[in-house]
Order: sequence, then structure tokens, then C-alpha cells
Amino acid sequence: MKLELIGHDEKYAVEQSLLTLFPDERPVYGPVTDEDASAARVTLTEDADSVCVTTELRCGGKAAADCYSYPLSGTDYEKEGQRRHALGLSFFRAAKEVLGVTPAWGSLTGVRPSKVAVSLLREGKAPAAVLTELEEVYSVTPQRARLALEAAETGLRVQNDLKPNDISLYVGIPFCPTRCAYCSFVAQSVEKSFALVEPYLAALFDEIEQAGAMVRSLGLHIKSFYMGGGTPTTLTAEQMDRLLTRLERNFDFTSLAESTIEAGRPDTIDPEKLAVLRAHGVTRVSVNPQTMEDRVLAAIGRRHTADDIRRAMREVMAAGFAHVNMDLIAGLPEDTPEGFRRSLDEVLSMGADNITVHTLSLKKGSRITLEGSRIPSADEVAQMLDYADPTLRKHGFEPYYLYRQKYMSGSFENVGWTRPGGEGLYNIYIMEELHSILSLGAGGSTKMVGGGLIRRAFNAKYPREYIDLAEKRSANLAAFADFYREPEEHT
Repeated sequence: MKLELIGHDEKYAVEQSLLTLFPDERPVYGPVTDEDASAARVTLTEDADSVCVTTELRCGGKAAADCYSYPLSGTDYEKEGQRRHALGLSFFRAAKEVLGVTPAWGSLTGVRPSKVAVSLLREGKAPAAVLTELEEVYSVTPQRARLALEAAETGLRVQNDLKPNDISLYVGIPFCPTRCAYCSFVAQSVEKSFALVEPYLAALFDEIEQAGAMVRSLGLHIKSFYMGGGTPTTLTAEQMDRLLTRLERNFDFTSLAESTIEAGRPDTIDPEKLAVLRAHGVTRVSVNPQTMEDRVLAAIGRRHTADDIRRAMREVMAAGFAHVNMDLIAGLPEDTPEGFRRSLDEVLSMGADNITVHTLSLKKGSRITLEGSRIPSADEVAQMLDYADPTLRKHGFEPYYLYRQKYMSGSFENVGWTRPGGEGLYNIYIMEELHSILSLGAGGSTKMVGGGLIRRAFNAKYPREYIDLAEKRSANLAAFADFYREPEEHT
């Protein structure tokens, strides 16, 4: 879509709205002409007290215009947010006329749809007033408004238990048995990169030792530990034991509230590995079937069956972990609303106290996108999610965190559901940006949070690059240390 911005350069705010409301369009900037079949001219004007945004939009043979005004007040930072609010709402209102439908999340864009609810609660608004504003101002459906409010309330409650020196630790294992068709993460098939596993662990051990010394010197406390990937349980039991032992030698885990490892694929789970995890005090594991339909498993490139998932879950439940999560994805190739319902019903019977329902995100590097695989329609995905919400609530589950991604089927959401008291704290910390996350390993994204600022540092993406670029690992740790040693720069 051709985009012309007049009176401002808020590309990010406009692009977020574009990609959410028109997922098949991509932004191209320049003057809009009569020949442009898909275009939007977004004009911003303001005076001392208010901002006015006019959006003129056409797409698919339809056209609409909208003018939206919003008061300006507060600090420069607050006014910047108010301008973006006006831009988003004006674009949304014009897009709604062109599309002829209202998306489930209304005008809300970005990864964290609960962010507005958090702000409103912090202003002192009652939950009922928050729901009303989400529905009437942002055009969010009642079901999604309720999800946003519940996630916001959980995040604020968890935040109250945090101390200034609390952080979380993430360790990435970028290997999987095979690459799923929907995946674009930087994870390599072990069968293709087996020779890299031991060199990768050696580099990771070096980073762990440096990071542990730094955390001790800064007086920080590890509140939650999360090992993801990839699929961490592609490591052998002996390799996992060495890794967890190295972590325990270098980090003080006495303040730890939870320890999570993604077991992920059932074809990587066995009693020996589970015994290692239990011996090292792991409190939470995640088994991620994504579906219980064999034909769908085959379509997404999984080399296991639903029976393998059933066997793995029996072993996991017998091992006695405090909390177990299972993931499902709505919108996978070859799936149907009926198939998704069968999957959810069976997962509910397996005993997990956490169930995360994702919506398929069509990532650019995935095989689904590259091959143009047939996927369920937005209406079919809506049917899947509309079944999940009341069914999970009926079984005693509550939503506790949610997030969105670009290019999601139907512009819906991912929701973490839990039985009371089983919330995954790391998920809340990272999605609500409540404190710093120190990330080790390939593809690690360290997030430094403090004084109203968020800074990031990224490790090399690929295992070979990570192994070779020791200087980059050290530089990222130095940036983390500087953030905490010079707090006056971000307070």
C-alpha cells in the first residue's frame, strides 16, 4: 500500500495499523496519486491543545476518510503517545469502513494488547470502566476486552511482588529434531548440525561463567529461569546434566520462584532426561503438541504421532513436576475447527495445569509461507478460538498473559491459560516488561528494564556465528553491566 505521511514522520504507528488491518499489504512510501489502487494519505495537524489526524484510504475498490481529534497534555513523552493514539484510531476508523468489518482487537496494534488496560488501571479506573473504554473507544470486542483486562490485572499483581534487583535468566538451545513448517526461529535440525552441539555448549558455558560473575558483582537476584529454543531436550541427558550443573555453579538460584524448561517435542522426551530435570529442581516443563491430529502433524513436518504425545505426557506427569504446560496452535495447515476441538478436548484430559493457545503466525521464513500451503480461513480460526475460551474457563482455567504477532491468522492472539496459582511468571515478566531478562545463547535477546527505559542487546543468531563471535557475547554482557552500574543515565 502506498503511504503518504503529511505533517509527521510516525511511520511505525501507521505501519502497525496497516500490517494489522491489511496483513497482505506492505508499506511503500511516496506521494499518493489517483493511479494508486491501494493507498493511504495520513495528515497530522496540531495546536497547543489538541492533535487532529485525517486519513484518506482506498483499497480493494473501496475508499473512506476519517478525521479524529484528541487532546494534548502532559510531558513531551506523553504527547508523543497521544499523537500515536490519534494516528492509530484515525487509520483504524477509515480502514473499518473500507473493510466492512471490525477486527476482534479493534484499533489496538502491537505485541501487547493489554498495555492500554494496564495504563487505565494505573490511572485508578475501575475494571468495569476499563472494559467500557476498550469496547467503546478502541472498538475491542467484549471477549477480547475481558482477556486484556484479566492479563493486565495479573501483570500488576505479579509486579507488586518484584524487588528492584530481581531479574530473569533465559538460556537458548537452538536445535530441534526437525524444523516445523510454521517456524522461522533460528533453530537448526540436530540431524543436520549434530557436530555443532558440543562446540555450542562450550561457547555457552563460557558465556554462563562470564554472566554469572557479572550478576554476582551487580548484586542481582534471579527470580525466574527459562530454557527455550529450539527444543532444549534435543540435548542428551548427559549434556543437559552438564548444562544445568554449570548454571548452578555460576548463578545463585536461592531467590528462584520458578525454573522452566521447554521439553517441547515428544520425540525428545524420555524418563532419563526427565529425571535429570527433576534432580536439578526444574519446576515447570512445557510439552508442545500443537495438535493431536496426525494428518496435521504430518503437514507441519513433525516426525511423531499423537500417540507419541500421549506417551510423553504420561512420562511427564509421572515424573511429578509442579506445573506442566501444553501448547496448541489454531490455524495450522490441514486443520479444521472440528480437529482443533478434538485436540483441545484431549489435551484437557491429560492433566496439564497450563495450556497455551497460539494463533498461527505466517512468518516470512517459514515453509508454510514459502510453499503457499493451504491454511484455515480467518473465520475457521475464529471458530477455533471461540471454542477454546469458554471451554478452558469451564475446566477451571483463567487467562494470565497474552500477546500478538505480525501476520497472525485473523489478527487474533496467543493466550496463556492456567489453573489458579499456576501462572508462568517468566511469561508475565517478559510480556509485561516488568524487569530485565538476561538472555544467553544463540539468538538471545537481552532486555534491560529500568527508569522507564528499555534497552536491548542481541546475541548472534546462528549457532556457528554464536560460537565464533566471543567478542559479541562479551560486549552484550558489558552493556548489561553498564546499564546497572550507571543508573543515573536511565532514571
